[in-house]
Amino acid sequence: MPPRRDAKNKSTNRSSEVAPSPSPAGSRKRPAAVQTFEGLAVVATPIGHARDITLRALDILEQADAIACEDTRVTAKLLAIYGISRPLVAYHEHNAERARPGLIKRLKGGENVALVSDAGTPLVSDPGYKLVRACIDEGIAVTPLPGASSVMCALVVSGLPTDRFFFAGFLPQKSSARQRALKGLADIPGTLVFMESAKRLAASLSDMAQILGHRDAAMTRELTKMFEEVRRAPLSKLAEYYQAAGAPKGEVTIVIAPPDKTVAMNDAELDRLLTQALSEGSVRDAADTVAVISGHSRRKVYARALALKKGGA
Repeated sequence: MPPRRDAKNKSTNRSSEVAPSPSPAGSRKRPAAVQTFEGLAVVATPIGHARDITLRALDILEQADAIACEDTRVTAKLLAIYGISRPLVAYHEHNAERARPGLIKRLKGGENVALVSDAGTPLVSDPGYKLVRACIDEGIAVTPLPGASSVMCALVVSGLPTDRFFFAGFLPQKSSARQRALKGLADIPGTLVFMESAKRLAASLSDMAQILGHRDAAMTRELTKMFEEVRRAPLSKLAEYYQAAGAPKGEVTIVIAPPDKTVAMNDAELDRLLTQALSEGSVRDAADTVAVISGHSRRKVYARALALKKGGA
């Protein structure tokens, strides 16, 4: 039998809806568009709740000569909610190489194009960065429009450190390759953020617990949607839960606490890092850098750096 859900570890927002009721075109109560744009606009779209789109994004989408999107059907539904009708061009991982030259040609010809993903901020786990790179190489203006992001939503609701984090995207599907990837990420001095398939969640959490050890983590799914859930526990406990409960439904983002370097790093490793840092800068700079990486207090690291600089052991 799956373990009973712990209400204290679950956050549910049942009052929100994935999409608001459509409004007639032109009936939106928002300021008239005052900003035009030239070139490529990278536009964030909602990750679930359709009201999580900015007024500026709506302005830009209305003004675009064309909208490049992953799935034209998904984008068409969003535009319909807000009474917007613009030409849509499919641009995704399977056709990006073929579609990109056509988009660049349109942009160089004076058209303005908005780039969107199916959900969230473009370029995060999609081929959009190659289009941006091509625009930069061609001298075409690129304008960012910030907005919804599952990475940021998961990070801020996780309860884990937010001052430094590393987004690792999707891990390999096979356990052996996944474990190798995790070993390469284990010493990063910051919170880790992953996307994962719900059906691989239990297996991935098990590999994470094995490689990363006893770290606090948060499994988030369906963020901003009706059945939003956040489950916080050590990696091993989360792995046990989903092995028993089975795969959840919806989109999953996993957030994992940084390593406890104060415990894990011994004096020999500390000296190695300091010696390398001292070869590249001052005692102060070396102490600042290694204190962050190691987790030791700056006072201790500075004293050790000073001793090494003077030739002490």
